[in-house]
Amino acid sequence: MADTEYLKSRIGKLGIDLTDNMLHQYVTYYEMIVEKNKVMNLTAITDFEEFVDKHFADSLSLIKAVDLSKVHYVMDVGTGAGFPAIPLKIAFPHLQITMLDSLQKRMLFIDQVVNELQLSNMKTIHGRAEEIGHDPRYREKYDLCVSRAVANLSTLSEYCIPFVKKGGFFISYKSGGSLEEIQEAEKAIKVMGGKRNQLCQFTLPDTDITRILVPVKKIAPTPKKYPRKAGMPNKSPIK
Repeated sequence: MADTEYLKSRIGKLGIDLTDNMLHQYVTYYEMIVEKNKVMNLTAITDFEEFVDKHFADSLSLIKAVDLSKVHYVMDVGTGAGFPAIPLKIAFPHLQITMLDSLQKRMLFIDQVVNELQLSNMKTIHGRAEEIGHDPRYREKYDLCVSRAVANLSTLSEYCIPFVKKGGFFISYKSGGSLEEIQEAEKAIKVMGGKRNQLCQFTLPDTDITRILVPVKKIAPTPKKYPRKAGMPNKSPIK
């Protein structure tokens, strides 16, 4: 059972005030995922309150690291069931978001969600970041690239930074225990034309979920040879 008061309160603790329409959109999105989950693995979390904390509030915690009022074009790499793209779009309707995932079934589901929630300026791409990152329509075109994908930060940097235009940001969502991994990604970030800013470390309100947001500013163009061909960033991350 979806408790909209719980949802409003939890998101309110991040400093985001949700309208009734936004609340309705979040609940509808949750219900669509739970229904689709019966035939397709989208999430292991189906309890509403846990879902709000671990998917909605977590996705929206991005505001701790970036002023979204100054962001327009966003790329979400490895969007999966639509996180963080769709929670961000609901709360910040001005964002124009492109969602990339390698599994077509997931993208078809996202299209259904976007249509049902009547979200404008949302685009889905079925493909791999290693290939789409070379497409001139998407390469170095975004103010912000985000990823909640479970991958090594060195690998994610090679996937994501090529999409960011100079002066823009790549922000990765990492768990609280990722400091060593973040340190090891310094070279990859630099090679891709990025510079890591101060980490944003916090615990989600009223939970024991620790998070680190890793903001990387794009200070130089990504060399043309990156990202490397499919599979390479994951098999042999830059070190």
